[in-house]
Parts: sequence; C-alpha cells; structure tokens
Amino acid sequence: MQPPVISRFVLAFFRNTARRYFRRHFHAVRLSGADQLAAQAKPLLVYANHSSWWDPMVATLLAEQLLPGRRHYAPMDAASLERYRILKKIGIFPVEMATARGAVQFLRTGEAVLRSGGVLWVTPEGRFVDARERPRSFKPGLAGLAVRVAPCTVQPLAIEYVFWDERLPECLLRLGKPVQVAAGESAEAVEARLVAALEGTMDELRELALTRSNAGFTVLERGALGVGGAYGLGKRLWAALRGQPYAAEHTAAAAVAQAAVAPRPEPIAIPTEEHGNA
Repeated sequence: MQPPVISRFVLAFFRNTARRYFRRHFHAVRLSGADQLAAQAKPLLVYANHSSWWDPMVATLLAEQLLPGRRHYAPMDAASLERYRILKKIGIFPVEMATARGAVQFLRTGEAVLRSGGVLWVTPEGRFVDARERPRSFKPGLAGLAVRVAPCTVQPLAIEYVFWDERLPECLLRLGKPVQVAAGESAEAVEARLVAALEGTMDELRELALTRSNAGFTVLERGALGVGGAYGLGKRLWAALRGQPYAAEHTAAAAVAQAAVAPRPEPIAIPTEEHGNA
C-alpha cells in the first residue's frame, strides 16, 4: 500500500494560509522543548492533546518549520474529510470513526506512511478535551500502530491556548521527551507510557504558562501588536507628536508609562576615606 499523494501546490497554499491565520489571530506562537525533537528518527509519530480547532494548524506550522525535509500525514474522520476534500491533497487520509473498518484503515495507511519515511501526526484522544482534564484517555490506534512498526519513536506534543497581557491569545507548545518503542512490546504497555509522557509534557507546559513569561520559549510566528484600528493609530500619532517611542504591546507600554511617572531615586552617598584616618 502506498501513502496518500501530496500536491506541492496545495500544500504550499495551505501552509501559507496557516501562517497568515496565526499572525492574524494570535499574539505569538511559542515553542518550548525544541531540543527534544527527534528530527532524524524513522519511523516518527507525533501525538498531541486535542483541545481546539486550531490543533491541525499547529501541526501544519510545526511540520513546515521543524521538519521541512520530511513528508507529513494525518488521519481525519472520513465524514468530515468528505466536506473538505481538498485536505486529501496535503496528506490527510480518511478513517471511519468507531468502526473496525476504520481501525484497519488507520493501521494500514499509517504503516504505509511510516514505512515510506513520512511523519504521522495524531491526536489519539479522538475528540476535543480540555487541557486540564486528567487522566487522559486514548483510542487504541496509536499504541497499536507504534507496536506494529516498532522499533519507532513517538514524540509527545502539548498544546495550550492562553491569554496573557495582550489583546490576542498566545499559542503555547512544548515538545516532550520522545518515547522509544521497542519490538515485542505490548500495545497496553506502550499506551500507558504514551499517556504518561503526554500528561507529563502537558504539566510542564502548564507550569510555563502560569509564569506568564516568554522566557524558555522560541517564537515561531508573531501576530499583530497593540489594539489596532483607529485607537491604535491615534496612540501611534500621539507618541510621534510627543517625540516618544511607540510601544504597541500592552506590557511594553505599561513599562514605558511606569518608567515615565516613577520618581527619580535619591543618589546613594558613597563614603570616602579622608587622608590621615587609620
């Protein structure tokens, strides 16, 4: 069996659309744990929690920026894919949900993808689940496929969408330590390790999100700054008239305002020795 055929033209169009969507709707897309990426591993599966419509866009962005030399594929509910048939041209393949036939479709196509050197992206929960829910629960397909193509590498990816200090939200991502699956392992044992790895990675991302700081993140995409519109234009003009730098970001603007009104500290007197003192 051959993996799905990917149209370079359609893929380039879709990737460009994803980048524009992130720039328009997010303050920034931030990645932590890039050093954990098993970029050269084959076979390689990437699996993530599934809390939003944006998750497939995240996979598209990461695939292009982190693994540009690889071909990328992902399963999708067959009924939904029929409504968006163009997605078949970018590596999305149909799977009938909650049926034995669908399980066979996933295993056969997934194996063909991985044996050909492609990267498979999966959201194993099979439904939208809040990022705070514990414990996580997976459909059996991911572990079954990993055992089928073992030895292989399975990379956990945690995703959160949060509001910090700006008008637009942050898209926060963290790659966890890869799970190595050896030949001969049982699907049950592998699934337990995969669930634990994703939960651990999500917990790490939650702690980073709670700091409300971009420290420890690499920016993959940056969106529009400030409030925009007539109000934003007025703020920009007012800053120019006053001869002050314009800080579009709310946090930066607050820092500039605070520095402008903060009282000057009193100079610190440094005692000096007088000649003749012992």
